[in-house]
Amino acid sequence: MFKVWDRLLLFIYSLAIVVAAAFAVAVALGAFSMEWLTEVVRQTTGDYRPLQVGVIVAAAVLILISLRFLVLSVGRLNTTAPTINQRTEHGDIQISIETVENLALKAASRSKGVKDLRARVRIAEAGLHITIRAFVDGEGSIPTLSEDMQRTVSQQIEETTGIPVSDVTVYIANVTQAPTTFKSRVE
Repeated sequence: MFKVWDRLLLFIYSLAIVVAAAFAVAVALGAFSMEWLTEVVRQTTGDYRPLQVGVIVAAAVLILISLRFLVLSVGRLNTTAPTINQRTEHGDIQISIETVENLALKAASRSKGVKDLRARVRIAEAGLHITIRAFVDGEGSIPTLSEDMQRTVSQQIEETTGIPVSDVTVYIANVTQAPTTFKSRVE
């Protein structure tokens, strides 16, 4: 929900900055007469209340949006990578999700005939849900290759981290084409 709200704020903020910048460029290029600009400034600072209120409200909204983006930018500096926390008799162990993904990729790459592997790990009550996306060379049986990859990844993660693996989903994205090589013939 907040991401959608922040994106909307960023869109409004960017639009306001573009309009202000375009106006500044137009003024610098002399697109407006000095009399018109003087009249606008006089109405903004004078007794013409609707224009004054509009300028104040627009400026206040831009200040609030700027403060929101400032808080977001500072707040994101302190974030840490998501981790899996385990408690042992000797203390706490934290393993990053990225570490588990790399272990899954390493285990999946042991399967013959796979290329361009990607892994995604989600944490659930029952254990880790691991999704492996791969391209295969199409030389062997895809179900056999997938089952081997599931078994290998699950065993490797459980043995290395001690975290139970709930399931391993293998998504075969495509079959890679072997590059064809042509030999030139000289006569």
